[in-house]
Amino acid sequence: MMSQEVQQINTTCCIAGGGPAGIILGYLLARAGIDVVVLEKHEDFNRDFRGDTIHPSTFQLIHELGLLDEFLKIPHQEVQQLHVIYNNRDIHLVDCTHLPVVKPAIGFMPQWDFLNFFTAQARSYPTFKLLMQTEAMELLRDNGRVSGVGARALDRQINIHAHLVIGADGRSSKIREMAGLGKINIGAPIDVLWFRVSRQRGDPVQALLGRFLHGNVLIMIEREKHWQIGYILDKGMFDKKKALGLGAFKAELVTVAPFFASRTGELKTWDDIKLLSVTIDRLKKWYTEGLLCIGDAAHAMSPVGGVGINLAIQDAVATANILAPALKGKNVTTHLLGNVQSRREFPAKATQDLQVFIQKGLVYHRSEKGADNVPFLFRLLDAVPFLRRIPARLIGMGFRAEHVSAPEYRATLPRLRG
Repeated sequence: MMSQEVQQINTTCCIAGGGPAGIILGYLLARAGIDVVVLEKHEDFNRDFRGDTIHPSTFQLIHELGLLDEFLKIPHQEVQQLHVIYNNRDIHLVDCTHLPVVKPAIGFMPQWDFLNFFTAQARSYPTFKLLMQTEAMELLRDNGRVSGVGARALDRQINIHAHLVIGADGRSSKIREMAGLGKINIGAPIDVLWFRVSRQRGDPVQALLGRFLHGNVLIMIEREKHWQIGYILDKGMFDKKKALGLGAFKAELVTVAPFFASRTGELKTWDDIKLLSVTIDRLKKWYTEGLLCIGDAAHAMSPVGGVGINLAIQDAVATANILAPALKGKNVTTHLLGNVQSRREFPAKATQDLQVFIQKGLVYHRSEKGADNVPFLFRLLDAVPFLRRIPARLIGMGFRAEHVSAPEYRATLPRLRG
């Protein structure tokens, strides 16, 4: 039996991973007139329990691209202030109203809507190509330099030959593993159980970030017709929760959020509850010759603060700003790849350090000793409204906000219409 012929594709940049980092970078490179192929292993973007926050800095970037008015037509929620219920006390923590951006608010939008929007924008440029249900399986090399990827699609094998390969394939990145890029495991003392329950009239509005009661923590994200709920538990405790039974878990849920009492029947089996094993790690070196990792592939984040998407998008913008001119001439050097890491490494490290600090606080206040005590920081933010601008800045803008500088290339590559 003859082996199937391998399809050959030539491009300037191949991006493995169709999440926020990969799609935004693909769009920005195509906008700059650079041939780019993005690989996404799934058939669509419709997967639940993914980060859905649109940060003020992201709204600002979309505004800089001239797309904000169109983007805001997509159904979403916006809040300028966030609060929590801590042992039945309403505590205000975040105030975005003073951020120096076009839209000083945090948006909540299903990630698939965000990705579909930017995919449609990217496809209006003739240099953009998205291959769905296509996964990078090996790195191609030429004299030791990464020169592309071997990918598997549904019905064929594909070799994508590229001047630069970008690993944007998330916290379980195959690209970084195949490249042999060593990582630093920082660790995380918590895991998260994700599940959904329906929304009903009289439920809290999205500004309620979560509920804390005697050490139990619920994170709440409003969808159109349901709540996406994150239940915080100590690392490795999921099996013990399961051993106690689903009924005991439902009882805990109702204790923290009594208004869910009539809806616990929607959790029929443990299959309705997904475990996110939280990890925090980062690469020592984000690149090798012909290859660069960005987003969670370079620095896996905790879900604390919902800042992972923001960092991934900021990485994508910085990568386009730094590399687009060199990619046009196909002369990207390791020095330039190092410049991307130098630009984005501090924001990643600082954010991870802050997440570790917050997570340790969550573990302490889940303990018998601390469960009934409102953390001092929470009490301070609630008592002094001006201080709420600080978490707003850290969550909404990050430690280094990027701005689009790579220009749109118009000379010989008009945007496609229709």
